[in-house]
Amino acid sequence: MLKFEIIETDNKARTGILTGTHGTSKTPCFMPVATAGAVKGVKWEEIEKSGYSLVLSNIYHLYLRPGIELIEKTGGIHKFTNWNGLILTDSGGFQVFSLGDLMKLTEEGVYFRSHIDGSKHFFSPELVVKFEEKIGVDIGMVLDECTPYPATRDYALHSLERTYRWAKRSIEARTSNKTAIFGIVQGGVFEDLRVLSARLTSGLPFDGIAIGGLSVGEPKEDMYNITSLVTPLLPFEKPRYLMGVGKPEDIVVAVEYGVDMFDCVMPTRNARNGTLFTRNGKLNIKSARYKTDERPIDEECDCYTCKNFSRSYLRHLFAAKEINALILNSIHNLHFYGRLLEKIRKAIKGQKFSEFKQEFFANYKVDKDSCYYNL
Repeated sequence: MLKFEIIETDNKARTGILTGTHGTSKTPCFMPVATAGAVKGVKWEEIEKSGYSLVLSNIYHLYLRPGIELIEKTGGIHKFTNWNGLILTDSGGFQVFSLGDLMKLTEEGVYFRSHIDGSKHFFSPELVVKFEEKIGVDIGMVLDECTPYPATRDYALHSLERTYRWAKRSIEARTSNKTAIFGIVQGGVFEDLRVLSARLTSGLPFDGIAIGGLSVGEPKEDMYNITSLVTPLLPFEKPRYLMGVGKPEDIVVAVEYGVDMFDCVMPTRNARNGTLFTRNGKLNIKSARYKTDERPIDEECDCYTCKNFSRSYLRHLFAAKEINALILNSIHNLHFYGRLLEKIRKAIKGQKFSEFKQEFFANYKVDKDSCYYNL
């Protein structure tokens, strides 16, 4: 059974310890995305060195390849992947609903065709919980209907109502307390619907609550508005998870609202595209300006990449299409996120989160479309 202990609060921001079947994670935390059971381009030991003890995988992808039965036969997802920390699995709802014409939604569940070979499959709330328990994840997300953006109010209402009905079925399908189950708040960008969904979901005996359906193309102002509205409505004593977020500045602001958990492919995906994170903002290592730059990516960073390689060398590797460029870039970006969350936790413990946030935004150059410009 999942245990969540809040250690310290600083206004709405809080820091704590999340304890599951396979270990603990300090919060607020960022979960590296290991969709198919591995973080792209980075070994587990590098994940651990960067301070992570909780990663995110995806039931949809694991179900299609290598298969739930195979993972179960090998002793579960932790033994199969040789990851000794906590694992949270997304239900795959977002991926299934993204299939468009390859998906058919019913009250019973979702019929879909594999994006790999076109084969036919079916997910229901009960099956998703069964799969998560079979492979032994620490935290399983329920199957929900991820409301797209844009969506009409009527669509968003029907979507959140179905998500709630599925949530109740997911609770009833539980057979093991070793896998914690999180509910998901939906409702699009409609404030009254988000309030309704938050209250309905909070009324069910979930181990934690996630805010879903954001970071799906809506304006930044809406994402922040909904997060700040919903978070205080969720049970104080349970972990709160903002799904699919995000950029460093988004994490800092959401922590201020009281969010505990985050995930996003951004650190590794950006790394593979040559975009690196520094304390001053993003750096495009492909730029010609770094051709003879002997400095590390970030002179204050203590990751393996920064301690051993220059911007010039990393630019050369990327231009030469060397796989080491993607690996070294990914190590750095994940390390940056890990250190950012470490600093956030330290600031909250010292009752200095407001000062930390002010210093962060004084130094970190955010994107022009960032919410911070519009708060």
